[in-house]
Amino acid sequence: MIRAHFSLLDGIILASYFLFTVIVGFWKRKRGTEEYLIAARRLSLPVFVATLVATWYGGILASGEFTYDYGIANWTTQGLPYYVFALVFALFLATRVREASLYTIPDKLHHAYGRPAALLGAIYAFIMITPAPYILMVGRLIQVAFGWPEFASVLVGTIFSVAYVYVGGFESDVRINVFQFLLMFGGFAAALPALVHRFGGFHWLAAHVPATHLRLDGGQDLGFILVWFFIAVWTLVDPGFHQRCYAARTPSIARRGILVAIVCWAIFDFLTTTTGLYARAAMPVMPPGTSHDMAYPLLAEIGLPSGIKGLFYLGMLATVMSTVVSYTFIGAMTVGRDFVWRLRGDTGNDSVPVYTRWGLIVTTVLGIAIAMAVPSVVKQWYAIGTICVPGMLLAVLGSYSPRFQAPPVATVIGMLAGGGVAAGCLITGWLRHHGVDAATEDFPFHLQPMYPGLIASVIVYALARCREWIRGRHAPQAIPASDQKD
Repeated sequence: MIRAHFSLLDGIILASYFLFTVIVGFWKRKRGTEEYLIAARRLSLPVFVATLVATWYGGILASGEFTYDYGIANWTTQGLPYYVFALVFALFLATRVREASLYTIPDKLHHAYGRPAALLGAIYAFIMITPAPYILMVGRLIQVAFGWPEFASVLVGTIFSVAYVYVGGFESDVRINVFQFLLMFGGFAAALPALVHRFGGFHWLAAHVPATHLRLDGGQDLGFILVWFFIAVWTLVDPGFHQRCYAARTPSIARRGILVAIVCWAIFDFLTTTTGLYARAAMPVMPPGTSHDMAYPLLAEIGLPSGIKGLFYLGMLATVMSTVVSYTFIGAMTVGRDFVWRLRGDTGNDSVPVYTRWGLIVTTVLGIAIAMAVPSVVKQWYAIGTICVPGMLLAVLGSYSPRFQAPPVATVIGMLAGGGVAAGCLITGWLRHHGVDAATEDFPFHLQPMYPGLIASVIVYALARCREWIRGRHAPQAIPASDQKD
C-alpha cells in the first residue's frame, strides 16, 4: 500500500475538515421522530440536490480504477446509464414517491402488498444499501493518508463517518452532505487545472493514453456496455433515492431536484474521468503490488502541489464518507423500522428512533465485517446489484402503479424468484470457477446472472397478470340498474 506525504498546509486542510465535521455533525437541537428519520420532510431544492448528489456518488476509487483501465468508457458505463434511469425516476416516480409521504421502500410495499412483501423487501433493501463497499474505500484512503494498519483504518474511518448520525439522525446527515458536496467538486476542480499546468492539456493527454481510452466503448464490445445499463436499473429501486424524495418539502422539489442532480453528476463525472485519464497518462504502469484503485492517490503524489493535494484528498474523502454515513443510516432505518418496529407491531413511531440507533450499530458492524471479508468494491457492487435488482424491480414499480400491480402472493413469489434465480446462477458460476471472478461462460445459460433473475420475476408477474385477466373475463357481469326488471 502506498503512503501519502503531506505538507504542513495539507495537514491543516485535512485537520480542518475533521474538526468542522465533528462540530457540525454533533450540533444538536430538540428532535422528534420526523426530524430524526426524515428531516421533517422539509428539504429545500438546494439541500435536496446536495444530499442526493453526495450520497449517490460514493465509489470514487472505483471511478479512478475504471478510468485507468478503460478511459472514457467510465462515463459510458458508470455515468450515462445512471443519468438515463435517474431521468426516468424524476419523470415517472419522484412525484408519486413524495406524495406517498412514507419513510422507506418496505413501507410502500406493505401498503401495496402486505406485511410479507414488506419484510422481504426490507431484506433486499438492507442488502442494497450495505455500506461495505464505501467503508472499504474510506479505510483505504485513511490507510494511504496516515499509514495505519488496514483494520484500524477501516474502523476509525467508519466510526468517524457515522458517529454523529447516532445523535442527530438524518438532519445531521443532510447538513454534513451539503458540506461534502462542496468539497467533492472543490477538490477535483482544484486538482484538474494543476494537472494541466504540470503535464499539459488535451494534446499531451491524447498522446500519452492508449487510443482505446478515448473511445466511448473503451475498446470493449457492446455487451460490456449494455450490462452496465441493466445494472443501472438499480437507480429505480435504490433506497437512497426514495428516502431523499420522502424528505423533500414538496413533490415538485423531488422531481426538479433529481433533474438538477443529473447535471451535477455529469459535471463531476467530467472532472473525475479527466483526472483518471491523467493518472493513466502520467503512470502507464503501476508500481509493483499496487492495485489500480490507487490511481487517484498515486497521481496526487506525483502531480499535485502542496495545498492542492490536501484539497484533492478532501474531495475523495468527502465523496466516500457522504455515502458511508447515508447508507449506514438507511440500513439502520431498515433494521429499526422495517424489521424491529414492524415485527413488534408497534402502532406509533415514537419508538423508531431508538430501534434505529440499535440498527446503526448492527449495520456498522456488518458493514465492517463484509468490507474486511470481501476486499473488492466492484465485486461487492456486482453481487448486490445482480441479486437485488431482479428481486425488487417489478414489486417497487408496481407499488406506485396500482393498475399494473400483481396480487400480493404473486408479488412475494416473484420477488423470491427474481432474487433467488439470480443468486443461484451467481453462486453456480462462482463454484464452477472456484472463485468470484467467474466469466459469463461460467454461469448457467452463458448469461450474466441478473438476466435469468429478471426473466424469472417477469414470468411470475406475467402469469399472475394473465390469471387476473382470465378471472376478470369469466367473472359475472353486473346488470345495469336501468336494465333490471321490477
